[in-house]
Amino acid sequence: MLARTRGAASPGRRFALLTAAALALLVGAALIPLSVLAGQGAPASAIQVAIFVPMCAVGFLVARRQPRNPIGWLLLVFAGSVMLSGDAAEYNLLVYRLGYHLPFGPVAALLTIAYVPALFIALPPVLLLFPDGTIPSPRWRWVLWSYLAIGGAGTAAAYAGAIQIMATSGIRVDASGDLAALDHPSGSAAWMSSVEKVTFLLAAFWLVFVARLALSWRRSTGDQRQQLKWLLTGCAGAAAGLLISQVPALDPEGTAIGVGIVLPTCIGVAILRYRLYDIDRIISRTLAYAIVTGLLVGVYSGLVLLATQVLTLTSQVAVAAATLVAAALFNPLRRRVQHRVDRRFNRARYDADNTVAAFAARLQDVTAPGDVRSDLLGTVHRVLEPALVAVWVPHETRLPPRWPLGSTSRPGSRK
Repeated sequence: MLARTRGAASPGRRFALLTAAALALLVGAALIPLSVLAGQGAPASAIQVAIFVPMCAVGFLVARRQPRNPIGWLLLVFAGSVMLSGDAAEYNLLVYRLGYHLPFGPVAALLTIAYVPALFIALPPVLLLFPDGTIPSPRWRWVLWSYLAIGGAGTAAAYAGAIQIMATSGIRVDASGDLAALDHPSGSAAWMSSVEKVTFLLAAFWLVFVARLALSWRRSTGDQRQQLKWLLTGCAGAAAGLLISQVPALDPEGTAIGVGIVLPTCIGVAILRYRLYDIDRIISRTLAYAIVTGLLVGVYSGLVLLATQVLTLTSQVAVAAATLVAAALFNPLRRRVQHRVDRRFNRARYDADNTVAAFAARLQDVTAPGDVRSDLLGTVHRVLEPALVAVWVPHETRLPPRWPLGSTSRPGSRK
């Protein structure tokens, strides 16, 4: 699975990459002062920049290392388009709600939906082109072209509806800076509600892309399997962020964090093969801490209810006691859960740890250098499975002869 895309980039491609990265960074940097001027506050815009700048960095690194791989360029385009949409929304607030006399107001109103082509066209094909930027097989070519045609049609419909609304009803923006009539189109623009059906159709393609990755993972081995593990982990993080964002009491930026940080980071690690084989450890640790957190939350809630409802203790005492019990249970519970998770989901590392522990136990009873050497070679081979194993032993140095403890002179010496 080593990409044919590696190699030195041409001067024109290198200039295009630097230009795209610089534009993405400028667009992200402009979001904070525009947000402050629009009275939205810097923290929200800073969070958005902090979320999507890592995607720009990953896209730049991938495009720089593999200039012919379109995945890096797609990540750059997606992140830049999302931040450009945020800039346009803040600009709209300045022009159409705060009364600033600034040029290019209609252009900014159209750019507020720049995230639509980014979401429809730029990001999803990454799942199909992963990891080397090529289509898996010729039969997938028509799937990709069908998806791009539907995504392009949805994007064109969104922009056509926005232009129609601006021409007939004028430009009105909501409190977020987006075009107000886009959420609930009516009148001559009522046909725009059909664009949502295109979104559902594209979502079906996304599920097909993920299913293709899952099937490829089952047939893969070695580095390819590890790469797919990283990508599937990133997809799981993006899906978790989407679910979190649907809960009103939780962070609404969950989707952005999953898509902007978790997914591109996993993609970059998989493509660049940086610490590729750490994914099993990350998965096992994530599962273990998620399980431990859930168990401790259950224990904590149960103890608080028991203390306040049954024992009729004050809430402060109940909370303090439950906190102490949860803190005392953390380490023992974490070790037990981690052991079981490693045994189930990280079997290779679990077997390796057991093999090394068994070797350490045997080493206490073995004194012959030859036995130690052969046992060491066998242990290394079972744990790491290297192509070649060798043991280097320094030249033995002659040790002084020993004499019995408590003796004041060496045996055979004259008094």
